[in-house]
Amino acid sequence: MGGYILKRLISAVPVLLGITVIVFAIMALIPGDPATAILGSYATPENVARLNRELGLDRPLVSQYFIWLGNLVQGDFGRSFALNRPVLDEVLERFSATLVLAGAAFVLCALLGIAAGVVSAARQYGAADKAITVAVILGISVPSFFLGMMMILVFAVRLRWLPVSGMYEIYGGGDLRDLLRHLAMPALALSVVATGVIARLTRAAMLEVLRQDFIRTARAKGVGEGRVIWGHALRAAMVSVIPVLGIQAGFVLSGAVYIEIVFQWPGIGRMLVDAILKRDILLVQGGVVFVAACYVFFNILVDVAQSVLDPRIRT
Repeated sequence: MGGYILKRLISAVPVLLGITVIVFAIMALIPGDPATAILGSYATPENVARLNRELGLDRPLVSQYFIWLGNLVQGDFGRSFALNRPVLDEVLERFSATLVLAGAAFVLCALLGIAAGVVSAARQYGAADKAITVAVILGISVPSFFLGMMMILVFAVRLRWLPVSGMYEIYGGGDLRDLLRHLAMPALALSVVATGVIARLTRAAMLEVLRQDFIRTARAKGVGEGRVIWGHALRAAMVSVIPVLGIQAGFVLSGAVYIEIVFQWPGIGRMLVDAILKRDILLVQGGVVFVAACYVFFNILVDVAQSVLDPRIRT
């Protein structure tokens, strides 16, 4: 197992290097001058040239990339131009809020998606299967940001059951109950599409397993249907479902950008949008690389979990 994990970690290195190249190249292609954006009304040609020299932006792009990459390897993400604070500090502070939102959404989509897929497969072509199929298609078809806006309109504006935006009340609150009230709508909106994808693929995996000989043998031996479905079949189907969970974890993490804007959630997605508008290059690059590294790490965890369920994968 140790060798397999080490192999997966080594294989992640070129992926992360490729991400740094792509992120740096995209930021270099964005029109506009960061020094001009930072200086604002003081952006005279002399001031712009001086600031570019101080920031190292007057050097060739290849030199800028390798300087940034060298600092990145040492854990130095640079300093935010707009916020005047270390990029890593800002990213970690914002990522904690994103992790709460994405974590809650992932738990919801995993539990609801797997449960819906199992029930749909166990009741194939029945009323429950048809109802779940319709719900899944609707969930996959509706964009999460649109669903979020509709939820705000219904549950916050008209019914006034839940707060409109933010993570906590501005005055008062701050406890777990306050967090859950603010978390309910964005987490649900973010999880809907992933729930549909997981449900459909869980159903397909379960149907394939339910046709296998060991399931017929278990039923012939008198094992209860509930134990056959939830114990034997689901465990075997999880080998195929776990990779889907890893992909959807990345989808939920990246999709949090839209939801954070809709619900004004103080996470890393909202930070990246603000940083792009301000041309805060180092903050954007650091934030994207950090999120990409988390996504790669999640996939390694998924591969390890899959190899535990099916040791043949290690070879």
